[in-house]
Amino acid sequence: MSLKNKVALVTGASSGIGAAIAVKFVAEGAKVAIVGRNQKKLAAVSEECQKNGSQPLVIVADVTKEDDANRIINDTIKHYGKLDILVNNAGIWNISSIFDKNVMEMFDKVMATNLRAVVYLTHLAAPYIIETKGNIINMSSVDAMFVYENSFIYNTSKAALDHFTRCMAFELAPKGVRVNTINPGPVKTDILENIGADPSTQASILEDWRNATALKRVADAEEIADLAVFVASDKARSITGTALLTDNGTLLK
Repeated sequence: MSLKNKVALVTGASSGIGAAIAVKFVAEGAKVAIVGRNQKKLAAVSEECQKNGSQPLVIVADVTKEDDANRIINDTIKHYGKLDILVNNAGIWNISSIFDKNVMEMFDKVMATNLRAVVYLTHLAAPYIIETKGNIINMSSVDAMFVYENSFIYNTSKAALDHFTRCMAFELAPKGVRVNTINPGPVKTDILENIGADPSTQASILEDWRNATALKRVADAEEIADLAVFVASDKARSITGTALLTDNGTLLK
């Protein structure tokens, strides 16, 4: 097991990619703390983790709140005594035009989750990860690398996250800590449901996503989790400051 005896903290772990990462990490021998706002969904993920090896520490929290962020780190250290891997996966997506009346409200909301929360959690976690010579994975997106209509806020947040990751990789490398992003293309998660899309709209968007890839497929969350296991493990010991693209050829189109 490639993560045996490692302690991992995964935000946005109540569903989708975060949940898949938590389950895979446990299956690879890690002790995991899972963070999310939905207690019911976290409980379901906890059950899946138990089936795969061990019971995770469940932390119901909002990563955008500084008090919650401090509690996330403190509870993890109190429970496990150390921290080897931080996965900043919590994120939100929206559709906005620069002409929308509430554009700055939406900009601040997305940036608070997709960027500021990552910066603050990294600030809090870094001393512990330095102690274990661990690593940080920031969940970005292929959208950091290109533009499309009415998604400038999300795309900008992920582009900023990629560069923050490079900055942290440079700063923490002398201390033996690796920092990377994973940049998925289209993935089947509940993100469309979370933004209020009805089933027919979801199906239409998924078809559009599929057609936007060179391989004509949308990834499953488990595929992204497989990559996260590799990046978090010692098998990736030479990889830092890198945006690992897993997009089914989206950028080839």
